[in-house]
Order: sequence, then structure tokens, then C-alpha cells
Amino acid sequence: MDSAIDRIMQTYDLLMNRTADASAEARAKVTAYVAKLFEAGEKDTHRLTVCGLTYLRELDGSNDPVKAGFTGL
Repeated sequence: MDSAIDRIMQTYDLLMNRTADASAEARAKVTAYVAKLFEAGEKDTHRLTVCGLTYLRELDGSNDPVKAGFTGL
């Protein structure tokens, strides 16, 4: 689980230019989220990484399909 969180934060820090405080806050949130997934039975590091990155991108609004132009039509 720790390796997935480290990989999530390394990748996310490359995508987003943020302060150290914002990065620490994101790490705390994604750690709680990944721990919940891990406790629910997800053990695959790659899946945990993808889910964690998706979670952080949803939190900051950069994963909004409407903003990306996907209307569902």
C-alpha cells in the first residue's frame, strides 16, 4: 500500500504544481482513500495507484468530463 501511495504522489506532483502544504494535504486524503480500498480487498498496487490518481484528480476538479467536452451525446 505504501508503494502505491508513493507512486501516486510522485505522479500527481508531476502533473500539478502545488505547495508543500497542498501536497501534504493531498497525501493525507489519498492515504485514507487507498487504505479504505486496501481494507476492502484491493491488493493490486497498479489498481490502487490508478484509483488514487483518479481520486485526487476528481478532488481538484481536473477530471471533470463536462469540462473536457464529453457531454454523453
